[in-house]
Amino acid sequence: MGSSPNWYKLLIISFLVINPFLFEMNSYLAGWVLVVEFIFTLGMALKCYPLIPGGLLSIQALIIGMTNTKTLHHELVSNIEVILLLVFMVAGIYFLQSLLMFLFTKLFITVRNKRILSLSLSLSCAFLSAFLDALTVIAVMITVIGGFYAIYHKTITSNKSHPNIDKNDAGKFRSFLTSLIMHAAIGTALGGVCTMVGEPQNLIIANKAGWDFMEFVLRMSPVTIATLLAGLVTCYILEKFKIFGYGAEIPEDVYQILLDDYQKQVNNRTKKDIVNLVFQGLIAVWLILGLAFHLADVGMIGLSVIILAITFQGITEEHQIGKAFEEALPFTCLLCVFFVIVSVIIDLQLFTPIITYVLTSFEGNMQLVMFFGANGLLSMVSDNVFVGTVYMNEITSALSSGQITRDQFDMLAVAINTGTNLPSVATPNGQAAFLFLLTSALGPILHLSYGKMVKMAFPYTIVLTIVGILMVIYNLEPMTQQLYDAGLINHHVAEATEGINSNSHH
Repeated sequence: MGSSPNWYKLLIISFLVINPFLFEMNSYLAGWVLVVEFIFTLGMALKCYPLIPGGLLSIQALIIGMTNTKTLHHELVSNIEVILLLVFMVAGIYFLQSLLMFLFTKLFITVRNKRILSLSLSLSCAFLSAFLDALTVIAVMITVIGGFYAIYHKTITSNKSHPNIDKNDAGKFRSFLTSLIMHAAIGTALGGVCTMVGEPQNLIIANKAGWDFMEFVLRMSPVTIATLLAGLVTCYILEKFKIFGYGAEIPEDVYQILLDDYQKQVNNRTKKDIVNLVFQGLIAVWLILGLAFHLADVGMIGLSVIILAITFQGITEEHQIGKAFEEALPFTCLLCVFFVIVSVIIDLQLFTPIITYVLTSFEGNMQLVMFFGANGLLSMVSDNVFVGTVYMNEITSALSSGQITRDQFDMLAVAINTGTNLPSVATPNGQAAFLFLLTSALGPILHLSYGKMVKMAFPYTIVLTIVGILMVIYNLEPMTQQLYDAGLINHHVAEATEGINSNSHH
């Protein structure tokens, strides 16, 4: 583990020594201890990339029988779209850097009011995440924010065009960029919950329930409209009152650097550069349309972006193409390690007692609230896709056995979807996009630790959870009935139930 602190190395060794004995004594307890240990390695990401200690814990879990390679293989295959997204889509975004930097620099230069800028960024990311995957959107923002810091760092290093710059502005600029990237990350969650293509688990839930794109949007709207507005209001308040690490303004010297660099690029832009931007714009349009209408798997669309972009940019050497994959592949490895932990959760049935208790002990609105809360809590520590899938399987079985009505099933599906998407912003491991941000090259640059992300996400977590619960209690049932009465959504009785049974058997 290289230059990691000695105490951290000793702690990981102690985990590896204790786990086998604990597993022999109590497998259920050992499973939860492993989950906590893995989360701890994520929290120490700035000391040592989690792939190393987390990978060691995962290998040991496979060796001592906490899970097996068959379950792991099933999880990897089930999440192949997410893996291909990371491999190809993030690399594709790398080749659209020029366009992204041009557009977002224009936004940053034009909008000087930090509150308006934060709202614009959060709303833009929410809109994009409703049609694109949140990981794709956060990859765009990492590229943009990293690009801004690179311009600043290059300028103060050369110290030619701005010899009198205050180097203490570096910390202020980092705080400014950190607040923006966190608003953007929360924005991806606010938008991602709204549509069936916003997050991977949304698609699973929609398929299980037999909903198409528009029906999914309408059924979620009693909760998602209010939480989106609440999220934007929270964004404004955090910036206005400068609390929880938000509110930092861009130093005037740094703004001048970005402005000078932008004007220099505009003045030096050649016809070739303009043509390149035009082609990147056309490729970006294909990217959005392809993802919005599901013309192909996300990873395959990303691969097409790579091919088109390098063709028009004249990139023909292998090592030039390879640079695009440097950012995402370590995280792809980490995600595969994370699926070992998910496999442990499945094989040791760590969530089963919670699910069974909620399903059998509550009815009506209280059952909806408990499903929302239980999904939220479990999604903070586990994979949202896994949590959503497990809960959907449980309510599918409950519907098939006559425990719940079809109307209750539909509302429970809404509670499951919003529960896995909204409270899970509390921790980096609650959202794949957040985890990608934490472990990206941008994390160390901005001094963005696990604890700092938890702190900055805390007010959003509280607001979105409370508003979500209130909407589930007071708004979900009556507004769903209004949608029925207006003919905007249909009662899925026999036809949908048959589809659900076939899904369950599958």
